[in-house]
Amino acid sequence: MLDLVSCYSQYAVQVSESASCSNYTTTSSSCIISQNLNPSTQTAVSYLYKTTLSTGTHHYITITWYRNATTQGLQITSGDDPTTAFRLNTHSRLFRKKKGTKFFETNDSKFEIYYDLSSVQYGDGAEPVEGYYVLIMVDSELGLLIGDMSEESAVKKLKTHKQIGKSCLLSRKEHYSGNTLYATKAQFSDTGSWHDIVIRCTGENEGLKYPVLLVYIDKRIVIRVKRLQWNFRGNQTIFLDGLLVDLMWDVHDWFFYTDTGSGSGSGSGSGSGHAVFMFRTRSGLDSRLWLEEKIVKSDDQKKGFSLLVYATKS
Repeated sequence: MLDLVSCYSQYAVQVSESASCSNYTTTSSSCIISQNLNPSTQTAVSYLYKTTLSTGTHHYITITWYRNATTQGLQITSGDDPTTAFRLNTHSRLFRKKKGTKFFETNDSKFEIYYDLSSVQYGDGAEPVEGYYVLIMVDSELGLLIGDMSEESAVKKLKTHKQIGKSCLLSRKEHYSGNTLYATKAQFSDTGSWHDIVIRCTGENEGLKYPVLLVYIDKRIVIRVKRLQWNFRGNQTIFLDGLLVDLMWDVHDWFFYTDTGSGSGSGSGSGSGHAVFMFRTRSGLDSRLWLEEKIVKSDDQKKGFSLLVYATKS
């Protein structure tokens, strides 16, 4: 992600005006999304939450759901220490204990995790859609609750009165593998609407002379990048729900990545060959775009939201 700070393109200072596209199957070359092309498969999704306790102490909690052909599971980490990870394999053939409690300590804080996935239901992605809850206590306070359970029910479950900390979602990261069609949803503010997002790279196999990157929000084109092999990195600003939302793309490795381990070229050194798309809300006149970790974890920074999509062509 460090090289994203120095991204460049002809779109760097533009504010987008949405172009209407009533559906994704028109014959226009700028709106083509073939009915026969299914969206890529989501293999993992991570949520980064900031939890503030009554004492004023902050904790950063990451919830990751992942799935592939052989494994399905949940991972919870606190801060940047991977050794504090709570891991749970939820694969239907291997998962036996569908509800329970786990404990771990990190940075002098005690974490208690209560979970129930006995009725969990999954959609097409890696994360569940209903029938579950995960409740996280931090130093005897209710720090984070996700799933179908309400805060009132959570307090009753704990059987004693517990303090309730404040939590907010800072960012979401999604990993996809497949073709160059990626579909997801995002809510860019607490009071905003959920939006359908489609990212698509069209190419010569669809009658175009040069690769074109198209980004749709609610079936409207908000970004169109022509000659993508030359404009493989860049950023553009769109206006959505009364907010400035910056979008950065880096698709360099889709065109130029070479595996360094094969001895066939210099390569990018990332070892993944994936593209990165990042949406981030901007506060006021903030001109700093992509100092991701420093901005997300700065206590004096106004709360914002970022969505990162890691896209791998298989």
